[in-house]
Amino acid sequence: MKVTITGIGIISAIGLNVHENFQSLKSKTSGIKENTNFIEKGKLLLGQVQQTNDELEQQLGVNKPISRTSLLGLVAAKEAWAENKPNNLIRTGIISSTSVGGMDKSEHYYSNKLKGKQADISLIVTHDNGNTTEKIASAIGISGYVNTLSTACSSAANAIMLGARLIQQNKLDRVLVGGTDSLTSFTIEGFKSLMIYDEDWVKPFDQNRKGLNLGEGAGFLVLENKKSIQLTKNKALAELVGWSNAADAYHQTASSPDGKGATLAIQQALDQAKLKPAAISYINAHGTGTPNNDLSESVALKNIFKDKIPPFSSTKAYTGHTLAASGAIEAVFSVLALQHNVIFPNLNYVTPIEETQLEPETEFTNKQVDVVLSNSFGFGGNNSTLIFKKV
Repeated sequence: MKVTITGIGIISAIGLNVHENFQSLKSKTSGIKENTNFIEKGKLLLGQVQQTNDELEQQLGVNKPISRTSLLGLVAAKEAWAENKPNNLIRTGIISSTSVGGMDKSEHYYSNKLKGKQADISLIVTHDNGNTTEKIASAIGISGYVNTLSTACSSAANAIMLGARLIQQNKLDRVLVGGTDSLTSFTIEGFKSLMIYDEDWVKPFDQNRKGLNLGEGAGFLVLENKKSIQLTKNKALAELVGWSNAADAYHQTASSPDGKGATLAIQQALDQAKLKPAAISYINAHGTGTPNNDLSESVALKNIFKDKIPPFSSTKAYTGHTLAASGAIEAVFSVLALQHNVIFPNLNYVTPIEETQLEPETEFTNKQVDVVLSNSFGFGGNNSTLIFKKV
């Protein structure tokens, strides 16, 4: 059973919608900037969405309390959902993902509590990851299957994958899938404690890479089967033809140096799509800019594609690493690559990694793109690969 993508929505540091994100990718404009909002002294490079909570709340017309994670998710989900309507003949679900949930609000609550200030207990209700999914489902009108996934940086890819499986197994006809995460002090300090936060601009796949820059945002896609499309009359944007998740459990935070989990995920996704490695036109790599991840992913690419590695790049130097949202944001980018026949540049790259000598694309390139492979790798060795195909 075909799984067709009929809607995409996104908000990130490089744009408030699909059009703005594409224009920033095209012009090589990064959204990562110096920011003082999350640290007491000095500056930190972050990919922050250029809208305040008040602006988002006014735009969406929502009731408080609501977390920034939910606000970002609502923007992207509504853009993807567009003119879709509830229909009793279409079995509809939503699968959203997040890693921080409403932590931005609970941080505020506990900060006031510890300082002896008046603390609003109502902020705590937004903390749970499922609260964001419920907010989006309620706003859009989805009351059937409602689920939340949280598998660190592979979360949104796994949400997309689960949605596709439910369609393929004839359990749902239409699914809104994706992920959303906002910046919080907790996550920033957490990555700094792991000593993988780069104080300079992130340099994916560069020999001199030192770590990641965090970002925030959301991405959502609408998946439909043939029956649903016949009723909604939605236009097909792309097909999701392959997917796989392979957990190597090598380390709590590090990827396996031999790329075992990533290699398994890529190969199994290709097998499921019934495609040979040579069929891949472009790879949107996970490419966080950390020493461990980029080497591990490079090894995996060599394991699969040998000496014929397709054009590849990481777009995280545009948006920052958006954690649970990254797989969906980059799925949207993958669909855009198919629609416009383009390959996105890997910003800030200069020198190839010594061990692998792989060179990512560094320019926005017009080229026939028929199949895109997108990687999303999470803590604990939770590795996911998605494959998208031109309609």
